[in-house]
Amino acid sequence: MTLELSVDRGSPVPLYFQLSQQLEAAIEHGTLTPGSLLGNEIELAARLGLSRPTVRQAIQSLVDKGLLVRRRGVGTQVVHSQVKRPLELSSLYDDLEAAGQRPATKVLVNTVVSATAEIAAALGVAEGSDVHQVERLRLAHGEPMAYLCNYLPPALLDLDTAQLEATGLYRMMRAAGITLHSARQSIGARAATSEEAERLAEEAGAPLLTMQRVTFDDTGRAVEYGTHTYRPTRYSFEFQLLVRP
Repeated sequence: MTLELSVDRGSPVPLYFQLSQQLEAAIEHGTLTPGSLLGNEIELAARLGLSRPTVRQAIQSLVDKGLLVRRRGVGTQVVHSQVKRPLELSSLYDDLEAAGQRPATKVLVNTVVSATAEIAAALGVAEGSDVHQVERLRLAHGEPMAYLCNYLPPALLDLDTAQLEATGLYRMMRAAGITLHSARQSIGARAATSEEAERLAEEAGAPLLTMQRVTFDDTGRAVEYGTHTYRPTRYSFEFQLLVRP
């Protein structure tokens, strides 16, 4: 595939970074689709009038981000684009689908448990009362993206396992007549435990993004408490900041 690439030698931005940004944009916009080959480094360097080490550095930066992979006997191949999730009340399933990432879900736990003090406080129920627990592994293009653990008040809706694997939790809520109104959310990062690393195909101790969210309906009732972990090579949160007048 021939891409429209160019570099500005008069710019203070390093040449390798200019190239890597253009390649990353091509991946994110779908010009370079998952599985496509990037091409020969020597040919790319000659076309742009760059040194081979500069091109190699640009490609390596995208390999480090998890967007490209070098396969022996095949070449440099596009793996996927990173999902950039806006900080708004949306589901990961919807965000993946909107980004063309072909979401899939494996339900690992779908049961009723007794609410701990933390879960009870989040959902506004009595400690020790029954709550529904759902744990899912979310995948895109067959690769794990996130591990989602959600708790819901009892009898809120029918949490059928087959339906949970076919669609998103928020879609199921809306279909059941629940109007999602607002959420309280916190984002963090920490090292992966061995169990988390195995779930998400990462190394033990690798950095993970974390999110905790309590979602409320239009009556002010808490309808979901979620604790999620994400692979930062595949996923990021986007903020829009406004300056106060």
